[in-house]
Amino acid sequence: MHHSRRLFFLFLLIVSALNIKAAHILIPMDAAQKNHLKSYGVAYWILTKETEVNWLLNYRGGSFMFKHTTDFENEAVVRGVTYEVISDAQATNIINEISSPAMNMDAVKLEKAPKIAVYSPKTKLPWDDAVTLVLTYAEIPYTVVFDDEVIYGELVKYDWLHLHHEDFTGQYGKFWSSYKFDAWYIRQQQEYEESARKHGFTKVSELKLAVVKKIRDFCAGGGFLFAMCSATDTYDIALAAEGVDICESMFDGDPSDPNAQSKLNFNNTFAFQNFSLINNPYQYEFSSIDNQPSERGVTEETDFFTLFGFSAKWDPIPTMLTQNHETTIKGFLGQTTAFKNNVIKSDVVIMGENKVSKEARYIHGTFGKGMFTFYGGHDPEDYEHRIGEPPTDLNLFPNSPGFRLILNNVLFPAAKKKKQKT
Repeated sequence: MHHSRRLFFLFLLIVSALNIKAAHILIPMDAAQKNHLKSYGVAYWILTKETEVNWLLNYRGGSFMFKHTTDFENEAVVRGVTYEVISDAQATNIINEISSPAMNMDAVKLEKAPKIAVYSPKTKLPWDDAVTLVLTYAEIPYTVVFDDEVIYGELVKYDWLHLHHEDFTGQYGKFWSSYKFDAWYIRQQQEYEESARKHGFTKVSELKLAVVKKIRDFCAGGGFLFAMCSATDTYDIALAAEGVDICESMFDGDPSDPNAQSKLNFNNTFAFQNFSLINNPYQYEFSSIDNQPSERGVTEETDFFTLFGFSAKWDPIPTMLTQNHETTIKGFLGQTTAFKNNVIKSDVVIMGENKVSKEARYIHGTFGKGMFTFYGGHDPEDYEHRIGEPPTDLNLFPNSPGFRLILNNVLFPAAKKKKQKT
């Protein structure tokens, strides 16, 4: 009898030990999280270990949950990320709670770490890029590509492509009037012109159009495109202006087409329509897409935008892209700061807007089998980031809601595809 009782207790010990082993790790993404940005890096790293991650939409700020191992727990410790070890039963309860039709929540399975490319010149320019800053801080690997890789068709190697402070119109960011005598500007113009000749083009604008069309093909084939700052509007301007000279002589050696505006084809663009070009080379602005500081009616103290709430079960894509622990985000300027509501195509989803300024800051849409997200502004934690200023130290902003929006987009391609409900 005693022997059988001992065996029974031994059996209970083994079962309880197995239950502990079968536990889960929950990474909360609400106010309890001490480093939101590095949490995305942990989730990405888990995916590289061929382990699924549950992204718990609208549950505690968009938390992550995955099977417990000692290695996974150690990684969270090393990276300074807040986590909780929970039992299988607790994990099941969370999933059940999320699944209830009464709850605006959903669990999305992240399956495979997306391969990430960042479109950026190989030479140093006097500004930084918020996306490479946050990818580096979150310890998420990426590859830098530029015109050669794009023209040679190498985008097919990647799932996600980021564009930042780029001018796809061939006007060198319209920095001519302020910086034409600066060494970096002269060097950039020489390099771009050499690259255009190398690829058989007579003008930089023709090279950049070819790049934009390759990126369009990447997106049409199922790629994810994420753009910030001037890469958002200049991308669409280049597509609309295909075959039309919109560059003045200091940019390409001859005057622009005086009838350029009437020749724009808005059917070619991703997000914007019915905008007007700004041809003046002395004006640091490309078109009427961007809501310029003088038009916005806000100061640094009053500049905020609000994230929309979406139905997690019916609109999982914008829900994923807006996961955050705050719904009101501090505004920040860029060469392209925000998009006027009246030039955004009707099928584009506005995910964040400033109603006072009648502008969208964060938008999303589909193109072919792929998707794009455009995010206005340059650096979410530096209101007016000027040329030549040092990069933002993200150690000072580990809980930045503005930078979180970027990282939502980085993880988004890992989500198991499920059909959008209509």
